[in-house]
Amino acid sequence: MAVPSHVPEVAIPPTSAAYTSPRCRLGSWRADRSGEALAGDRDTTGAGLGYPGPDQGYVLRLVRLFEPQLRLAAGEHPADVIAGGVAVALKRASLFGRAPVAEDLRVAFDLFGFLTTDVSDELVARRRQLFAGAAGDHNYREVRRIADLVPASALRPGVDEPPS
Repeated sequence: MAVPSHVPEVAIPPTSAAYTSPRCRLGSWRADRSGEALAGDRDTTGAGLGYPGPDQGYVLRLVRLFEPQLRLAAGEHPADVIAGGVAVALKRASLFGRAPVAEDLRVAFDLFGFLTTDVSDELVARRRQLFAGAAGDHNYREVRRIADLVPASALRPGVDEPPS
């Protein structure tokens, strides 16, 4: 396409700089922000810190598969049961150092008898008290308490092994 005669030939004069790069940073970069939990840098275990693991948000997709299978007693709310079960499933997945899978949720819900109808009245009363109010934005402590009550030994059995 032809250029009109009123347009200068050099759009940017050679004396002005169109781009300058930032100054070079000496030394290597290190992730040292307080929000980053890297292996070996800090102790990431303790009360209320949870169980970090990769791609934990995937459990929210998986939990939809279990919602129709949950067997709740009177006075139990699905949102509370899901919140507590997700916390236990994420703890199990982090023990294996991987993202959550459906088996993690099955083990978590089985531990409290949410996938069966043969549950003792004592267990129903205990889990109703334990899971009450676990759902919600401001109930992190309740969800953490549920996950912390389950020992790691109960979450480590193989796929075909029932939890002890």
